[in-house]
Amino acid sequence: MAVYEVWRNSFKIGTAGTSSTDDDFVTIADIESFSVSFDNGVEEWTPFDTEGWTRRLMTAKSITISVSGKRNLGDKGNDYLASLYAKCGTDAETTIKWTMYDGTIVTMNVVVNITECGAGDSTNVAPLAADFMSNGAPTITEAA
Repeated sequence: MAVYEVWRNSFKIGTAGTSSTDDDFVTIADIESFSVSFDNGVEEWTPFDTEGWTRRLMTAKSITISVSGKRNLGDKGNDYLASLYAKCGTDAETTIKWTMYDGTIVTMNVVVNITECGAGDSTNVAPLAADFMSNGAPTITEAA
C-alpha cells in the first residue's frame, strides 16, 4: 500500500479554447488547492416483481474540478484563466488536462466558472479561483 502527496497532481489549461492542441497547454502558476466532485444521475424505479425493492441505473455523469490560488500577472496560464472572468457562451469554454499522481491523464472540455479574481483585504495577495465544469465526456489515458 502506498500514499501520495496531493502536489503530485498537475493541471494544464488550453489557451486556445476547446480547439487547443498540445502546444497550447500550459500550467497555471500559483494554484494552491483543488477539489474534484462527481455528479451522478441515477434513475430509480420500483417494479412489481422486486417486491418493493428499488432498482437503479447510472444514467449521467459530470465532473467539476475546483481550483484556487493566487493571481500571478505575467504567467500565461494564470493570465488566460483570469481573462475568462467576463466571458459567456462558448467563449467561456476551454480544455484542461489533469495529470493524476499515478500518471493517469484526464483531458476534458470544460465550462470555466471564475469564482474569485483579484479581490480581498488590502494586505492579501489577490486570489484566483475557478470551477472547471465538464462539458461532455472526458478522455482518460491510463498511466503506463
